[in-house]
Amino acid sequence: MTQPSRSRDEILASRSRDEILAELDTSTPHSARVWNYWLGGKDNFAVDRQVGEQVMQMLPSIVEQARADRAFLGRAVSHLAGERGVRQFLDIGTGLPTADNTHEVAQRVAPSSRITYVDNDPLVLVHARALLTSAPEGVTDYVQADLEDPETILREAARTLDFGRPIALILMGVLHHVADTAEACAVVDRLKGALAPGSYLVINHATNAVYGEASDEGVRHWNQFGKPKITLRSPDEIARFFAGWTILEPGVVSCARWRPGTIDETSAEVDEFGGVAVLGDPR
Repeated sequence: MTQPSRSRDEILASRSRDEILAELDTSTPHSARVWNYWLGGKDNFAVDRQVGEQVMQMLPSIVEQARADRAFLGRAVSHLAGERGVRQFLDIGTGLPTADNTHEVAQRVAPSSRITYVDNDPLVLVHARALLTSAPEGVTDYVQADLEDPETILREAARTLDFGRPIALILMGVLHHVADTAEACAVVDRLKGALAPGSYLVINHATNAVYGEASDEGVRHWNQFGKPKITLRSPDEIARFFAGWTILEPGVVSCARWRPGTIDETSAEVDEFGGVAVLGDPR
């Protein structure tokens, strides 16, 4: 059962860091911690590193994929805060903080940017207190909630974000943890439906369009030992999440190849496809 969400400060004021860390399951690999390991971070455990190494043996490109995923986030947020003038960001499934988090990229371009992060991992919550700090001109908040509970996310995010103005909704590497495609689409549609014209949607999602069986094998191994489980989808299925919105060029592509208005032909393909779409006029 999904627990009601509270802000970072409310939770941390009522519970100690040790109490929060006690909720961690260190016997089972977790995607946020394994991703952190692939990115060279230290916020992971032996079980995460073990499975991370096993997946790397099956799919050697996974480290490059993790880095390409992070770079895609940076390019997308920089483009939206810069050329598109977006000043509000709702980042769901933020994962463990690392270099160039959404608020850092956005506030580097526009210090007044307002960002709400959403995640359900206790370890992310602990690091949110230490790392997710805002520029003085802007605001950064954290909400502990599940993607499958969009009503709570929208209610709590409204403390920081003005839903009467454009918001960039960011869903990086989180939708592939929802096994049922119809359910995943319904969640995205509910979130999209709460946004004002001029809002943007940023998605990336695991696929097997590039490496085929190697990606399938890596995901099978992950689903046997790790959590949450992953469901691969085709680029066409990923594009369905943008239904009713205008997808910006170059469309839904390998996230290493996404750039505003062009494709970087020197970038290697990875099995993480993404795109950016706008509600309204794409100009």
